[in-house]
Amino acid sequence: MKIEHIALYVHDLEKAKDFFVRYFNAEVGQLYRNPQKKFRSYFLSFGDGARLEIMEKEGLSREFQNIEHNGYIHIAFSVGSIDKVNELTERLKKDGYKVLSGPRTTGDGYYESCIAIIEDNLVEITV
Repeated sequence: MKIEHIALYVHDLEKAKDFFVRYFNAEVGQLYRNPQKKFRSYFLSFGDGARLEIMEKEGLSREFQNIEHNGYIHIAFSVGSIDKVNELTERLKKDGYKVLSGPRTTGDGYYESCIAIIEDNLVEITV
């Protein structure tokens, strides 16, 4: 068994798509539209891993969630090496994204950083 995909609602679908293409080399599937539900989405692929479905629906709340809450909290991307974790973290920081932690080795042995990306969603970058 494997995780097939994870879904993420965003308020700006095109900005989210461009972010994942720019920083994580996402391959973008065809835009899906459901005019009756005022819904649009893309499936993004990242090589061997699970896909990410980014979705936009008119009328969703823009209320900020506390970073620490029940439910899904971040998406982790393995970039292959410590140097790549450092490079991507620094690139995102220079481009104005907030680094919440790291890069560092965690107590459970992961080398990672955590970044608040588009619309305050969290991405963990790890080896």
